[in-house]
Amino acid sequence: MVETPRLIASDVDGTLLGPDERVSPRTAAAVRRAGAAGVPLVLVTGRPPRWLHEVARAAGTTGLAVCANGAVLYDIGADRVLWTRTLDPVRLADLAHELDHLMPGSTVAAERVPESPGSTLAPFVAEHAYRHAWAFSDHHARDRAEVLGHPAVKLLVRHPGMTSGEMARALAPLAGDDVCVTYSTDAGLIELSARAVTKATGLADAAQRLGVEAADVVAFGDMPNDVPMLRWAGHGVAMANGHPEVLAVADEVTASHSEDGVALVLERWF
Repeated sequence: MVETPRLIASDVDGTLLGPDERVSPRTAAAVRRAGAAGVPLVLVTGRPPRWLHEVARAAGTTGLAVCANGAVLYDIGADRVLWTRTLDPVRLADLAHELDHLMPGSTVAAERVPESPGSTLAPFVAEHAYRHAWAFSDHHARDRAEVLGHPAVKLLVRHPGMTSGEMARALAPLAGDDVCVTYSTDAGLIELSARAVTKATGLADAAQRLGVEAADVVAFGDMPNDVPMLRWAGHGVAMANGHPEVLAVADEVTASHSEDGVALVLERWF
C-alpha cells in the first residue's frame, strides 16, 4: 500500500460521483484537504472534456484530467486540450466494416475533440438509429459516412438487446495491436480507442508531467475501462459497486460510491 500518495487519480461516474451524480460534501472535503497538502487530484474518465466542468468545480480541482479513456489530456483550469490520440477516418471505416461482420445490427457514434475553440466540427456525432446510453445526450444525428469522416478520440458502439459484456466478447477479435476495446457501463455500449490508449497510458503522462511515479499514485475505479489504471497505480482501489473484473485486480475494495468510498480511503492520509 502507498504510505502517503503524491497523486490521487479517480474515475468519475460510479466512483467519485454518488448515485445522484454529485460529488458528496465528504468526498469534496477529503479532496480539498489533499490539495492543501500538495497532493493533486487527476480526473480519469471516459467523459469528454466538455462534460467535466461541473464535476471539477464540485471536486475543487483545476488541474489535469485524462478524458475519453486516455485519448485526451486536458488542462481544466486553462480549458485547453494538451494532446489527443485519435482513430483516423480510414481506420474508423475499417472498424465499422468489421463491426457489421462481427455484430450485425450495431450502430456507431464518434467522439471528437475540435482542434481549436472556434471549430465548427460537431464534437459528438451518431448514426440516426443510434440510441445514447445517457440521458444528457448532446449528439448530432448524421449518416454513417459523416460519422466516420473525421478523426475521433473514440468510436462508440451500441447494439439492441445486448449487454456491454456480451458485446465485448463478440468484439474480442477487434482487440489487438491497433485498437483498444473497453466499456464503462453495462448498458450495451462498447468504446473503441486507438492502439495502446487506456486510462493507464493517459494517467502515466499526467503523472510524469507532475513529477510523480506510479508507485506514489492511488487510483479509484469501478468499471472495466478502469482496470489498466488500477493495475498501473501503486495502490488500485475498486469501489464496492464495481464490476467483477475491477474487483479482481484491485489492491483494495472500498465502500460503494453511495457510501463515500473514495473519501473513506483518502481520510487515512488527509
